[in-house]
Amino acid sequence: MTTRTPTALGAGSFEPPASLCAAAERAMDAAQAKVDRLVTAHPDYFPLYTEQGKWHHPKEAWTNWCEGFLGGQMWIFAETTGDPLWRGRAEHYSLLVEERKHDRSVHDLGFVFWPTWKRWYDLTGDSSRNDVVVTAGKTMGLRYNPTGRYLRSFLAPDSLFIDIMMNVGIVLYAAQHSGDEALLALAHEHCRTTRRHLVRGDGSTAHEGIFDVHTGEFLRQSTQQGWRADSSWARGQTWALYGFGTCYALTGEAQYLDTSIACADYYIDCTTDQLVPPNDWSEPRPRLPYESSAAAIAASGLLQLADLVDEQRAVRYRHHAFSTLERLCHESFLAGPDDPWEGLLKHASYHEAKGLGVDESVMWGDYFLVEALHKVLGGTRTAAAIRTPSA
Repeated sequence: MTTRTPTALGAGSFEPPASLCAAAERAMDAAQAKVDRLVTAHPDYFPLYTEQGKWHHPKEAWTNWCEGFLGGQMWIFAETTGDPLWRGRAEHYSLLVEERKHDRSVHDLGFVFWPTWKRWYDLTGDSSRNDVVVTAGKTMGLRYNPTGRYLRSFLAPDSLFIDIMMNVGIVLYAAQHSGDEALLALAHEHCRTTRRHLVRGDGSTAHEGIFDVHTGEFLRQSTQQGWRADSSWARGQTWALYGFGTCYALTGEAQYLDTSIACADYYIDCTTDQLVPPNDWSEPRPRLPYESSAAAIAASGLLQLADLVDEQRAVRYRHHAFSTLERLCHESFLAGPDDPWEGLLKHASYHEAKGLGVDESVMWGDYFLVEALHKVLGGTRTAAAIRTPSA
């Protein structure tokens, strides 16, 4: 299957307001202070979420998927500041996760290697760094169920998660950079299966799909973190928004762009001027009003999508992203550098049903906020962030 790099149709339109740029600078300073304190107090430690505002605690992880987000922030700090301290830390924390390139137990290797080794490669052009990314993508491909045509979740062989759309990009990338047509085909099949069974006609998404592992028959939608199987878990919605956009940027497949647009429009229509969603919009009496990590992911995903669509949509997506980021940079959500709260972004939740990291900071929330602010301040954009092989 032929691949191409799509034109960034919306690039350059609707610049961020000065107030957001100033807030972004302050937030990036706070982020550096938070990460510096974390790695000084707990070197070589990879937290997922805070407990009463503290990163170091003995509570359950559920699954092993967040190790790339700490190093990913360091790579952004290194690029932003040019400080060799951050560059050294970024390399060190990337090396700590290198052996995960062979980890067949999770569906999250994109989360581990895209923020770390992919950024390392983009900064240096060193092919040995890219080899690690490609190996991780090939390992992810081993999760493929050929009867159901999906990459199975960590939870069970019959389970497909919407989250995997944020990780299948590393499989597509590995296939393109290794010339592996079979790997490329299965990655596309996963995207199409997800689109067919987890993305609904109104652009909303289910968290999980359950299949017959022997026949490949799709059985039902389900959820692990949303309110009900037929509702839309907000963070899952943003994984789809961002993930399908990335897959379009990698391949030029128009159906992926259409899906990302549908998911983005549903997200914006549900979130409206509140800007920060609850855990699930359908829940009649949500436990908490906000799940801020979903908003941070959406902001970064919308900024990517704005570079890939026509001007009218680009303006809408940037406006919502900029408004969201101004909200997240307000003191009601952002912990300042002198705040004893150890995370950066407050009012996020990991797993409400399990009571893990509820109304806390989460490492991916901090990372995607930093990533989005980096884009606002002129950092890496879609065309530079995603390389396809010249061949």
